[in-house]
Amino acid sequence: MAELRIGIDLGGTKIEAVALGPDGREVARRRVATPRESYDGTIATVRDLVLALEAETGRDGSVGIGIPGTVSPKTGLIKNANSTWLIGKPLDKDLEAALVRPVRLANDADCFALSEATDGAGAGHTTVFGVILGTGVGGGIVVSGRLLSGPNAIAGEWGHNPLPWPEDDERPGPACYCGKNGCIETFLSGPGLARDHGEGLSAEDICAATTPSAQAARDRYHHRLARALASVINILDPAVIVLGGGLSKHQGLYDAVPGLWGRWVFSDHVDTGMVPPRHGDSSGVRGAAWLWPLTAQKG
Repeated sequence: MAELRIGIDLGGTKIEAVALGPDGREVARRRVATPRESYDGTIATVRDLVLALEAETGRDGSVGIGIPGTVSPKTGLIKNANSTWLIGKPLDKDLEAALVRPVRLANDADCFALSEATDGAGAGHTTVFGVILGTGVGGGIVVSGRLLSGPNAIAGEWGHNPLPWPEDDERPGPACYCGKNGCIETFLSGPGLARDHGEGLSAEDICAATTPSAQAARDRYHHRLARALASVINILDPAVIVLGGGLSKHQGLYDAVPGLWGRWVFSDHVDTGMVPPRHGDSSGVRGAAWLWPLTAQKG
């Protein structure tokens, strides 16, 4: 058995690597820029990060990788990746050849959920739904410590369902890169919030601003997030929802959304919790490392 668990968070702008010891504590970390649009460069960068961590610690490691997409069970190739240079590539096989060892890949939102369910804000709960609210909108499901994937490898992909209970001015909704209109991601991602507000402000600026237009945009966002999560609660009934991504740092979400979603949840009360991540921006990379001791459940 490897002495380290190495996790890689393969993002669109950065690649982060962490090495965890047998007790789950971090022993080394590195971060480099992603070689955008270069598949071969991405393979080489991941390889070099793993080897650098092993050289720094003097120990070998298992390797888990969180990616902005997933491996198609049908073809074995990457699909649904917003880092488009990965699409259609046998990423796991090429990384295994470069590292001369097996690797495990999972969607980055799945890795986030696994981290928070294992030793984060969802620890001790049977069913955890991990949410990413950032450049995109993703999700992951962990039940009894096991990451759910499903026969299509899309469990938790709530961001590409239509915004539920849409209001008249929300139809047909913005165009999504997936080819549809009105996906949850187009409303609840950072770019979606910025587009809804207008005036050229970033999502971070909108969350901090005190102007009436910024408050109105936040109110619309809270309402939409409450509806979107109510539909998840109706299907999955998770014990806790852990929010991640840049927008999860906005305290207003935790103050407003649980007080709103009850009107759409099919129950006389809602005991589901909604909490920020314990490991913050490190959850994705930590969850990738945790892919080794926990086996993904298919089906």
